Amino acid sequence: MFRFAALPFALIATSAAAEVWTVVPGPDAEVALQEALILAQPGDEVVLNPGRYDIRNQLSLANDDVTIRGAGMRRTVLSFAGQTGGSEGILITGNGAILKDFAVEDTAGDGIKSKGVDGIAMIRLRVEWTNGPDPENGAYGLYPVQSTNVLIDGAVVEGASDAGIYVGQSEHIIVRNSRAEFNVAGLEIENSYHADVFDNVLTNNTGGILVFDLPDLPQQGGHHVRVFGNQSFANNTPNFAPEGNIVGIVPAGTGMLIMANSDVEVFENSFSDNRTVNLIFGSYIEASEDPEYRPHPSRIHIHHNTFGASGMDPDDSEFGNILRGIIGTPIPNIVWDGVMPLGRYLGFGLEPQNAHSIHDNDHGGQEDYANADFMGKFGLPPLHSVRRNVGEHSATLDPLPAAVVTIRGRDVSDALVWSE
Repeated sequence: MFRFAALPFALIATSAAAEVWTVVPGPDAEVALQEALILAQPGDEVVLNPGRYDIRNQLSLANDDVTIRGAGMRRTVLSFAGQTGGSEGILITGNGAILKDFAVEDTAGDGIKSKGVDGIAMIRLRVEWTNGPDPENGAYGLYPVQSTNVLIDGAVVEGASDAGIYVGQSEHIIVRNSRAEFNVAGLEIENSYHADVFDNVLTNNTGGILVFDLPDLPQQGGHHVRVFGNQSFANNTPNFAPEGNIVGIVPAGTGMLIMANSDVEVFENSFSDNRTVNLIFGSYIEASEDPEYRPHPSRIHIHHNTFGASGMDPDDSEFGNILRGIIGTPIPNIVWDGVMPLGRYLGFGLEPQNAHSIHDNDHGGQEDYANADFMGKFGLPPLHSVRRNVGEHSATLDPLPAAVVTIRGRDVSDALVWSE
């Protein structure tokens, strides 16, 4: 049985299993689409026909287990270029949402955000600010936050003024097969647990991959993040983050930056042509009054990566100039900031249970490692000494377990297993 909605361009097809809400481009498409998102029940599908949709207000989905499907990231485009209402393009607060095969362009704020959900799949989505890198662009492209069971697969994000693909304060996460370009941070995992980031391409960003843990947030102590099989190259776009954003510290030309996380395994990636540094890890050094926050990284495991020439021309920024001045050029492929608690710095070294491991990387003939000793440089100058023996990170660390993501009761870690 078929029945037409009261609004034009919205069609509901009723079946025994679920309803399909079909929306087509036109002057009433925005109203029809938001009505479909309000009325759709668990198991329903909202289908966006090919074409361009002019959207002026934030769209929201609060009901559980609803699918939004377009005809492809280049064929179905939601344009928010004239947005006047709301701070996101699409806000998802319903559990088990599946979004696939459409694009969101030129939102006033973040592109597609999920908050506080259990189960969110973002499949073959494109989020783009079509004017290119600009501090007036929205901060985040794909933005799951405070969520559990997150899958991002086959996405493309360009132009975010903070992070193109960002997962924060979440757990059980997979980000794979995606591309981030011309963002400040291409891909960022922040204050999150049990994440796999693999088979992604990060290029032409300011920084390719960021794994951060920050203070004063509801969830902190980020841990168990695997980053493998990615390509992070030519991330040399000048930093265009609005003033005050934490990613504003990232120098142009950063392949990967790890800050304050524990249990991060980085393996089988390719880093090259990042003009400041291929990979740097270290502590959060700003003052914090958060008594629970741990500012130092622990158990960082970097192995079996391939490095190409980089670090030849560090960014003319505070951080870039510090690296140039302390280490000299070319900057080695892997840099540790050398910041530790004072007692450890003065003779005890890293605690065995927090020690790092760096081994079996292909450095392509470039210098492999430097300990920049920021602790000595800025705290105890007479003791400052750049050390270049990677053997100081020789702990034996076991491989981390794979992340497991379950959406609508099904394990989607290896493949999308629900019916198309």
